[in-house]
Amino acid sequence: MNKLVAFKDLGIKDYQETWDYQESVFQDIVDIKIKNRRESAGLETPNHLLFVEHPHVYTLGKSGDFSNLLLGQAELKARNIDFYKVNRGGDITYHGPGQIVGYPILDLDNFFTDIHKYLRFLEEMVILTLAEYGLVGERSEGETGVWLDVGTPFARKICALGVRASRWVTMHGFALNVNTDLAYFDYMIPCGIKDKAVTSLHQELGKEDIPLEEVKQKLLRHFQNLFEVEFKG
Repeated sequence: MNKLVAFKDLGIKDYQETWDYQESVFQDIVDIKIKNRRESAGLETPNHLLFVEHPHVYTLGKSGDFSNLLLGQAELKARNIDFYKVNRGGDITYHGPGQIVGYPILDLDNFFTDIHKYLRFLEEMVILTLAEYGLVGERSEGETGVWLDVGTPFARKICALGVRASRWVTMHGFALNVNTDLAYFDYMIPCGIKDKAVTSLHQELGKEDIPLEEVKQKLLRHFQNLFEVEFKG
């Protein structure tokens, strides 16, 4: 089992360009596994983790409802917001500046073949990161992602999750609101969940923008510990 993970921070990058890159890396791993099965060659499969910030974009998961987007095409264009129907699980979400988006492209055969455990590990990575800022991140039963004040009228989501997996290879991932402009969530029904708010690290701490690099390093450390991996550049 290969526990090395190639990490790359893509900076600010267009959603479609990043999606194409993800698909290419994902398919390379799947092809190795298919070849391995045919030839019993014992080929080692690689793992990757990408961090990125996207320009304003809404994405709708394969089971999502278009009615959860509250803007038409003309309004999206006027606000310079892109929209994509994508092949991950989940409903609608927003990506934009000030948000850390993480795309783990892992062969879970190198770790554990359990998608639910995989999602819980991603949530735990965020929960542990929030704890370093004095915030209590929680899971909400039946709803993926990380929340604050679960079970109260003030429940609000700070991190969304949506993944795809095939042959135990993952793609897509998580989006943690750090300095995100939350006004963009007003143009959608986040994850198709009505009557629950969205928040950010910046809003919860009530201070100046939090350095993204600082948060990224915390996320990386917790990812490394949870998945018991080594990073390579």
